[in-house]
Amino acid sequence: MSACVPARAADSHRTERPHPPHSPPPTGPRRFRIAGADVSASIAVFLIALPLSLGIALATGAPLQAGLVAAAVGGLVAGRIGGSPLQVSGPAAGLTVVTADLIQRYGWRATCAITILAGIAQLGLGCLRVARGALAVSPAIVHGMLAGIGVTIAVAQLHIVLGGTPQSSVPDNLRALPAQLAHMRPEAVSVSVLTLAVLLLWPRVPGQAGRLLRRVPAALVAVAGATAAAALTGLRLPKVDLPSWSNHALAGLPEGSLPGLAAAVLTITLVCSVQSLLGAVAVDKLAARREGASTHVGRSDLDRELLGQGAANIVSGSLGGLPVAGVAVRSSANVNAGAVSRNSTMLHGVLVVIATLLMVPVLELIPLASLAALVMAIGIQMVSLHHIRTVTRHREVWVYAVTTLGVVFLGVLQGVALGIATAVAVALHRLTRTRITHEERKGVHHVRVRGQLTFLAVPRLSRALHLVPHGADTVVELDGSFMDHAAYETLQDWQKTHTAQGGTVEITGRHPGTRISEPQASAGCRCRPWTPWRNHQCERPQSARHPENDPDGTDRSEPDPTGAGGASGQELARGISAFQRNTAPLVRSELARLAREGQRPSQLFLTCADSRLVTSMITSSGPGDLFVVRNVGNLVPRPGEESGDDSVAAAIEYAVDVLRVRSITVCGHSGCGAMQALLGSEPGNARTPLERWLRHGVPSLERMTADSPPWGGLAGREPEDAVERLCLTNVVQQLEHLRAHDSVARALEKGTLELHGMYFDVGEAEAYLLTDADGDRVFDRVREADLTA
Repeated sequence: MSACVPARAADSHRTERPHPPHSPPPTGPRRFRIAGADVSASIAVFLIALPLSLGIALATGAPLQAGLVAAAVGGLVAGRIGGSPLQVSGPAAGLTVVTADLIQRYGWRATCAITILAGIAQLGLGCLRVARGALAVSPAIVHGMLAGIGVTIAVAQLHIVLGGTPQSSVPDNLRALPAQLAHMRPEAVSVSVLTLAVLLLWPRVPGQAGRLLRRVPAALVAVAGATAAAALTGLRLPKVDLPSWSNHALAGLPEGSLPGLAAAVLTITLVCSVQSLLGAVAVDKLAARREGASTHVGRSDLDRELLGQGAANIVSGSLGGLPVAGVAVRSSANVNAGAVSRNSTMLHGVLVVIATLLMVPVLELIPLASLAALVMAIGIQMVSLHHIRTVTRHREVWVYAVTTLGVVFLGVLQGVALGIATAVAVALHRLTRTRITHEERKGVHHVRVRGQLTFLAVPRLSRALHLVPHGADTVVELDGSFMDHAAYETLQDWQKTHTAQGGTVEITGRHPGTRISEPQASAGCRCRPWTPWRNHQCERPQSARHPENDPDGTDRSEPDPTGAGGASGQELARGISAFQRNTAPLVRSELARLAREGQRPSQLFLTCADSRLVTSMITSSGPGDLFVVRNVGNLVPRPGEESGDDSVAAAIEYAVDVLRVRSITVCGHSGCGAMQALLGSEPGNARTPLERWLRHGVPSLERMTADSPPWGGLAGREPEDAVERLCLTNVVQQLEHLRAHDSVARALEKGTLELHGMYFDVGEAEAYLLTDADGDRVFDRVREADLTA
């Protein structure tokens, strides 16, 4: 197996803790050490894994020891060999339905053999280095598969919660449910309700006591509480039965048709691999976001992770254990508990082995109804409302629904196949659903293309273009479309012919060949790349906001017993996430060029710190265009002034002498809080930092109160009130302060620099420039303004 591991991956466990760059290499024998953070994290994961492993084994119909074997092997084997050091592997809820079906068809011993064969298949995939390709599966299919499995688990475990026995399929369980409700056992129901209540309420205990209590996993508290209650009240219920290890069933040769066995192996391989690889990626994101991490583990090696999962499944199947896969909740608990290396995962496996050997009498006190309630909660939470909202927003709800229903009524492999077929059909439909319209407005012909512009749409594009008369003025609007070579040539040939006949053609929108996704329902929105939580015009209302991704990136396919899961709700994190998804791909090449060549802004833009002024938006500028200085009140302290601000002066000097900007703009705005405060201030009584800073605006206040203000108005009208008058005067005054700076004075004298005054009316979304009109200085609308200051 080691021959399949890339050299870099095979040594990755030795590079998790790199030595400082100038420290000498260690000498002498290497001592094995485990960090304290790994010890505490392993205990937290062990407390979660113990009840969940028993519950998942119960749900599959396998011997209960099989869940403990899989948990121990997942921690020791996958933890040691796998390529994701912080991911915890073991029996997973996503494998419950598949394993239960195999046990019913082939028996337990044959299922162990199928697990071994699936592990061998995973080793082959790891050697072929195809792990990254598995991530190309649509998230709607993955989430639909997990939701279908969750529904199947919940319906089946409901029968055990009610004191009965589940049937073999969801339809059979639904048909048997009325009779089960009529003959339910109150003792089992009471224990199950207690377990579910603790699972729900434990993470919500308020105050300091709640923060301390939540360190104990909710799953452990729920099962322990239900067990204690059942023992104290003397309830007679079926309990965990762990036979002697001498009677533990091991793998046996499977019997059945070769196609059926091949399909079984393929299903186990598919579900184990996809869940483990997606979990590894999620753990990388969670570890990268964790604050205060003392060790940088680095990105997971996904091909090595496949090898580790394959080896774990071979060992688990050989020892009579359940199939093994990466588990999201245990992995997130491991990271959140502060794990810094794979030692925490391996130590959790050791603790499971110890518990299996020494805690059998205690484990056999657990009521099966409590474990069934725990697993039913897992199934319910696998149907994630966040995932449903996400696929609905991306118009993939049909893919999600078909996959879910296929898994519920047909099986996992059949459901996934139906989901893939639906996803392909949706993609083809989107390729063909291109809207091309033609209309004439004020003598100008507009041809608008919405959607994917491929060879399939060329006939409709040609018909629309031929509706344009010879010699007409034409605007072709490519509204968020992808254009392939066939469509590009069609449009280019028509453009050449039309212009040769005396017509004009203006092509707006995306550049030909730009690859983007199909426009959303709000295709008319021009506010991008604002993030959804600020883009009130293009997204849902504020009251309906939801994070687009869990901040930790984990797949919440199990309830979080730590109580630490869930979205953080921080707007900054969501904004950064939206930038990385939506905007970064569009600006990455330009930023790469700027990183190579350095910044060469054409102007220094000095404006107020007010959050309503988005400088790049109101100036239609991009990366590298503006050198921006922002402060309260867009003030420019005069050089040498007492309590002056060197940061503003340094920015001015750097922009003029080093960056060689060609213009400086001072931009004020309506409703400026600094100007309002300045109007009510007492210049000689400055006590706070804000009051001391506003003293630089006193010359503006004095200028405004003079008999003859130095401007003639705002676009032909008088200012509305004293605040607006002071905002306008302040722009003029700060331009005077700029001229007093040596670097600005020298550049103005050489004629290499221009000064501009600007005023932005927030309520009207209107910009005005300071101009000279017949000797009077006025603020005119930009479309009317003379750009000389």
